[in-house]
Amino acid sequence: MDSAASAPRRDFLKAALTTSIFTGNLKGANDKLAIAHIGTGTMGRGNIGYAAKAGFQIVALCDVYQPNLERGQAQARKMGQEPRLVKDFREIIADKSIDVVCISTPDHWHAYMMVEACKAGKDVYVEKPSCVYVEEGLKMVEAARKYKRIVQGGTMQRSGYFFKKAVEIVKSGDLGEITFCKTWQAGLTKKDGYGFPPDEPPPADLDWDLWLGPAPKRPFNLNRWGIVEKRWSTFRYFWDYAGGAMTDWNVHLLDIVQYAFDEVMPVKYASVGSKFFVSDNTETPDTMVASYHYPKFLCTYESRTAAPAQMFDMGYGTAFLGTQGTLAVNRGGYKIIPAGKSTLQPFEDNEKAKFTMNDPHWENFLECVKTRQRPISEIETTVRTSQACILSNIALRSGMTLDWDDNAKTVKQEAARKYLKAQYRSPWKLVV
Repeated sequence: MDSAASAPRRDFLKAALTTSIFTGNLKGANDKLAIAHIGTGTMGRGNIGYAAKAGFQIVALCDVYQPNLERGQAQARKMGQEPRLVKDFREIIADKSIDVVCISTPDHWHAYMMVEACKAGKDVYVEKPSCVYVEEGLKMVEAARKYKRIVQGGTMQRSGYFFKKAVEIVKSGDLGEITFCKTWQAGLTKKDGYGFPPDEPPPADLDWDLWLGPAPKRPFNLNRWGIVEKRWSTFRYFWDYAGGAMTDWNVHLLDIVQYAFDEVMPVKYASVGSKFFVSDNTETPDTMVASYHYPKFLCTYESRTAAPAQMFDMGYGTAFLGTQGTLAVNRGGYKIIPAGKSTLQPFEDNEKAKFTMNDPHWENFLECVKTRQRPISEIETTVRTSQACILSNIALRSGMTLDWDDNAKTVKQEAARKYLKAQYRSPWKLVV
C-alpha cells in the first residue's frame, strides 16, 4: 500500500468520526439508556463502574460463572443499581428492552456476541482485542455498518489526555520526519509461571461448555479458564482464546501508532519469539519481537517478561522517533527528548490529574449512542489494530513474513490465508 492508496482510508475514517447515523431508536434527553453487561470478571466489573458513572442504567448482568455474577452484582449495588442476573448471553440479546450491551468476556467470544447484538438492534461496547481471527474483525465492521449500530472498542487510551496530546504533537510535525516507532512492555515474571494444573472436572457453578462456546472442545484446566484470586485471567495465554501479550498489551500500545498515522495498516509483518524463561502449561511466548513495515516508517514491538530493562525510563509504552526528537508516552505521562542539535525543547508531563482514560471513554460512548456519531474507538479502528496484532502472531506461528493487501483484506501468501479464517466449533456460526 502506498500513501496514495491509503488516502481513501484516511478520508473515510475522518468522515466516519463526524457522520451521523439515524436509526429511529432514540430516547428522550432525560431517559437513561438500559445497558446489560456480558462478562463480570475483573474487566467486566470495572466496566460496570464506568458505565454507571457515565449515566447508563444497568438492567442486567450475565456470566457463566456464578461467583462472578455475584461479584458483578455487588459492584453494581455500589453504584446504586439493581440489575437482574442471567447466565446465558442469548437471553440478553433477545431482550428488546435492552438498548446497549457491554461485552467483557474472554476474547474468543467478542466477535460473535457483538455481531448478534448488532443484529438485535443494540449498540455495543466491546473489549479489546476485538477479535481472535482476521475474518471475525471484517464481519464485525460489516455488522456495525449493516445494522447501523454504534460500537465502541475498549482501546480506551485514545480517550486519555497524554495519548491525545502525543498524537497531536506527532501530527504537528514538531518531531520532524518520523521513520521509526517502538512499542514495548518489560517486566520480570516468575520462572515457574502459572504452573501445570491438571485437567479436571469444572467447578459446579461454572458452565464450561458455554464458556468455551465457539472455541475447540477441551477438558477444563484451571489455567485455560484462569479465574484465580489476585491474578489476571490466564485464558489470554492460550491460542484457542486469545493471542498472549501481543493482543493483550500491544493492541493498546500499537493502537496509538495507528491513531497518530490515521489508521494506515502495516504492509509487511515479521515476528520471532518463544517461551525461553517461563515453565508452565501456557502456550504464548514469554519473549517476542515483531516488526511492522508501514508505508512510510518501521515499527517494532518488544514483549519481555524476563528482561525488565526499561526504555526511555518507562516499563511499557509507545515511542515516535523523529529527525528532530523522540516522544515516548504511556498511561503515566509523556516526554519529549530532542535529537542532536534540534531546536526542540525537552518536556515532560506526568500530572496525576490527567491520568483518567476510562471515564471519558465511556462518556464518549454514551454521547455517541445518543447523537449517533461514531465514537473515538469506533469498531473499525479497534478491528484494524487488533488485526495488525493478530497478523504478527500468524507470522510468528507460521514462520512466514506476511504481506498485507489492505484493499483485498488478506495476505499475499496463500499458504497463510487459512490462519485468517474463523474456526468455530459447531453449532456456533458467525453470520452477519
